[in-house]
Parts: sequence; structure tokens; C-alpha cells
Amino acid sequence: MGAGRGIVGGGRGGAPRGEEYLLERRLFRRRSTGQVIDPRFTMFSFPAYWYYDVLRGLDYFRSTGAAPDGRCADAIVLLAGKRGEEGRWPLENTHQGPTQFEMEGPEGFASRWNTLRALRVLRWAGSSLLTRADREPL
Repeated sequence: MGAGRGIVGGGRGGAPRGEEYLLERRLFRRRSTGQVIDPRFTMFSFPAYWYYDVLRGLDYFRSTGAAPDGRCADAIVLLAGKRGEEGRWPLENTHQGPTQFEMEGPEGFASRWNTLRALRVLRWAGSSLLTRADREPL
């Protein structure tokens, strides 16, 4: 997301500053040391409510329509590495909050929503980590 592309530098209130803040930290690392800020950032949840995780951050950047920024690479590698043998991503962290009905199974099991979001992100990133089947329309 260079100057004038996508949201960063686009002048939408605090959005460019917030995006740059996340990108400078590669979405989940301390800028000063490179260490993971909070291990929960690396645990994917659905619904996320008001909590942050790497998948949510990547999905946000995908939704802007801008080309992937190279500073997302660590987060994309993390995302790809969490894919289970059956080709789906797990639900790793559930949050307390109002739900009308359960949309997912328990933590540790494959999550259809995390899988959908992860595949969208990997397609957006043009990841070589996708299989031929992953490239088919969702």
C-alpha cells in the first residue's frame, strides 16, 4: 500500500495512521524487538467481536482493495502455517459475547468462517501456498 494507493495515504480520518501502525508492526510484532505483541493475536477467532487477531487484520487489508503490502508477509506465512491437514483453519480462540445462535464448533476444530477468510486472504496475497482446488471460486 504505497502512497496514494488503497487506504494508506488516502485521507480517511485516522484509517491511514492506523493502517501504518499495524504495518510497521507487521500486524502482530513489537516494532522495537520484533517479538509477538500478544500470543492471542496469533490465535484466530470467529466471531471476533471487538478483539484483534492476525486473520482479522489481514482480512481488513484485503477488503480495502489495495495490493498486498510486503510488511504483511510474516502474517501471511503465519496464516498459511495454521492450515490443518484437511485443508481448513481451526477456531483457536472464542470470545464471550451475545450470539443469536452458534455458528462454529468448539475451539480446536475446523472453522468454516476462518477457512473462508483465510482462503480469501491467501488469494488476495497471490500466495504460492494455495492448492489448485483453493484457486476455484468460493
